[in-house]
Amino acid sequence: MFDVRPVAYVIGLLVATLGACMLLPMLVDIAEGRGQWHVFLESAMVTVLAGGLMALACANGVKEGLTLQQTFLLTTLVWIALPLFGAIPFVLGATEARFVDAFFEAMSGLTTTGSTVFSGLDELPKGLLLWRGILQWLGGIGIIVVAMVFLPELRVGGMQIFRSEAFETMGKILPRATEIASSISTIYVGLTMACAVSYLLCGMGAFDATVHALTTVSTGGFANYDASFGAFSGPAEYVATVFMISAALPFVRYVQMLNGGHDALLRDSQVRSFLATIGVLVVVVSVTLLSIFPHHPEQAVREALFNITSIITGTGYASVDYMGWGAFLITLFFFIGLIGGCAGSTACSVKIFRYQLLFASIRVQLRRIRAPHGVFTPRFEGRPVDDGTLSSVLSFFVFFVVTLGVLSVALGMTGLDFVTSLSGAATTLGNIGPGLGDRIGPAGNFATLNDAAKWMLALAMLVGRLELMAVYALFTVRFWRG
Repeated sequence: MFDVRPVAYVIGLLVATLGACMLLPMLVDIAEGRGQWHVFLESAMVTVLAGGLMALACANGVKEGLTLQQTFLLTTLVWIALPLFGAIPFVLGATEARFVDAFFEAMSGLTTTGSTVFSGLDELPKGLLLWRGILQWLGGIGIIVVAMVFLPELRVGGMQIFRSEAFETMGKILPRATEIASSISTIYVGLTMACAVSYLLCGMGAFDATVHALTTVSTGGFANYDASFGAFSGPAEYVATVFMISAALPFVRYVQMLNGGHDALLRDSQVRSFLATIGVLVVVVSVTLLSIFPHHPEQAVREALFNITSIITGTGYASVDYMGWGAFLITLFFFIGLIGGCAGSTACSVKIFRYQLLFASIRVQLRRIRAPHGVFTPRFEGRPVDDGTLSSVLSFFVFFVVTLGVLSVALGMTGLDFVTSLSGAATTLGNIGPGLGDRIGPAGNFATLNDAAKWMLALAMLVGRLELMAVYALFTVRFWRG
């Protein structure tokens, strides 16, 4: 019989931890003096109590490790349970959001998507703004652990190629998760602190620097202002670019660098391809901007660099409304969002390594056409790639495209126009942030969408963040029979 207690135990602990984190924005609200502190106290009490009771009730069922079924279920249910409780402050607080909007915002935060349904951010209490940043920061560190421990073990989307990248000990899943989490926590916190200090040096206030550091390093993109990162300019955009790129690189390489592998980043073909892609795109967009608009060269490069990095990493900040840049650049930005960062980072979307494996497979097929009797093997970083990994990657691409198409049609059936439907599906499935068009583009938000569309998009954020197959497997009969 399937034992759900180990899954519920872990979820309970994580929910209780989320509740404890609500005390931080409570302290900020007390300091601000706007009388909103009780919102987070009440939310924390409910969340800690619910999570604690669940963990206590299921503690007798905890075993040394998790089965494959339990791991799949845990990976998905965590990203459902946490947004449910993370939405409480939005319902009780100054936003007075309906549950669908509160859940959408919390899901967007914890999946580091960055799409928002709230306007008037400039006037919100600081506690709620900090809570949005905390949700994204927790989601960022959480997805690194999932990408480095759970998805490789579950052989999801080709992630098995990274199974023992950083840690030779292939013990049970939970002990290994603890080992990896402790190793990356120092790096993640260090990057966040460095980002906050850098923002301070650029002239940001302490609160803005803190919140934007949380949402930059998590590649989340929640900002404190309706103008997003357009509220800042100049050096702050360069700082944000540096840390968005840093967070989109494989954290396993940072671990290796701390252990003496000083050239670990440069040896990674993912990193080289990712940086080269950004470089090429910046040149193309900068030249196009200079040829069409009367930009100063530095401004053109800065705006191109910042916004391209924000979209390709899935951060979702916007420093300008690039919907006015013309059809070519708008279309280019749509496809940029479908590239993504490196595996094992806080970045999202398809990921660079999958394109590398896809192109490696295509090259091998072309060589086989020219030499039918030859023996050719796709390689990744000099190592042969087995058929199972290639099949997993190709399946991911098929599922991604099919899901994108079905979701776009479903959104269109709710009354949304073509651009909003397609870009909304892409930006949530890829966890990118802003969509295209006047409604959900960089100058808008998702508030005006109907409730059915919001529920669909929130589900798309979950499915996209967990690499599709980790969620879809739960709906197969064979999974529950195994």
